[in-house]
Amino acid sequence: EIANGRLAMMAIIGMFFQDGLTGSAWGDWASYTGSPLRAFENELGVQAPVGFWDPLGLAADGDVENFKRRRETEIKHGRISMLATMGYITPELTGKLPGMLSPSKGISFSEIPNGLGAISKVPSLGWGQIVAYCAFCEVNGMNNRGDAAGDFGWKLLTSADPEEKNKKLSAEIANGRLAMMAIIGMF
Repeated sequence: EIANGRLAMMAIIGMFFQDGLTGSAWGDWASYTGSPLRAFENELGVQAPVGFWDPLGLAADGDVENFKRRRETEIKHGRISMLATMGYITPELTGKLPGMLSPSKGISFSEIPNGLGAISKVPSLGWGQIVAYCAFCEVNGMNNRGDAAGDFGWKLLTSADPEEKNKKLSAEIANGRLAMMAIIGMF
């Protein structure tokens, strides 16, 4: 009874919110064409069944430059998360590199655990190298941007066919979103 009461309270709050947006508690979304939530509903990454999802209303003002910056950041974090997810899984499946991570400290690659446990095991000079490489990539990428968010002019994986290209770019955004959630769950 208590759980059902809580569920009913959440449902009625949702109906009030929807009524405020659309003028109908039953979801007549088609009649509410002036919604700020529709500003970017035709962009890449808008996927069924959710559509354009902006629960914090960050894109409600319709500012295209802010949207492009956020989209580029989303793609960047998605790409990093895809690499991190593979980097977390691969050593468990294939084994770790042979040899020493730090010969002076006597630390081998096999002694480094996955996840947050690696933070305390990797020497500070190793972390310095990682940070320096990330900074190099970030600075190098600033001067190498294309017209679209996340486009660095490397056309190996995209297509000349616009429909196929949009399909691949939408898949990259969706896979990046999934990888961001996956790497959070792995830690």
